[in-house]
Amino acid sequence: MKVKTTFRFYEELNDFLPVHRKKVDFDVKFEGKRSINDIIESLGAPHTEIDLILVNGKSVDFHFPLRRTKFITDVHLGKIAKYMRVLGFDVYYNSLLSIREIIEISKKENRIILTTSRKLLKFKDVSHGIFIRPAATTKQIKRIIDYLDIKEIIEPFTRCLWCNTLLNIVLKEDILEKIPPKTREFCNEYVQCQSCDKIYWKGSHYIHMEKVIRTMLDNPES
Repeated sequence: MKVKTTFRFYEELNDFLPVHRKKVDFDVKFEGKRSINDIIESLGAPHTEIDLILVNGKSVDFHFPLRRTKFITDVHLGKIAKYMRVLGFDVYYNSLLSIREIIEISKKENRIILTTSRKLLKFKDVSHGIFIRPAATTKQIKRIIDYLDIKEIIEPFTRCLWCNTLLNIVLKEDILEKIPPKTREFCNEYVQCQSCDKIYWKGSHYIHMEKVIRTMLDNPES
């Protein structure tokens, strides 16, 4: 799937560009996961000549990924949403959303639609979508990862499974009254959701999820 990013070069950096790209905004399309360094050098500008890179107004380094892959699923893919969140992916899921609402959120937030409905993907205002074929959930997710080539940006256990928000490390003493008594005895490390306050720790559920992750990432396609 091709991604489009807008570039503009300033001052002497324009010396490395063809006339039609000098001192103007221009779009670059690419596939796969590419860093800013890759794209800049492919356009002809040596990275040694660059002092500052701004992405959406914020300074970033050469390794900043140019694609922030986000998803929204249809109402039938709650399990996929949950397990993709385990992998750290930003996945919007709400079982009450209509087809039109899914499309509007996808457009507004630049989210790839994951759906079991061919009809949904045929709407003219759907720009990015993947049809999810019948299979075990782990195989469905593996196909998504392979198709988009996003294995390298997986960050397991960094996102809340229930509300999709990023997790923060929290001190045990700050949440002591919220921890089950038996858990307090064996676990000292915890993370907490910034939105819903749900607490996570490395218990039996964590071990199960680790096995699921290995299944999604290591098993060959069948």
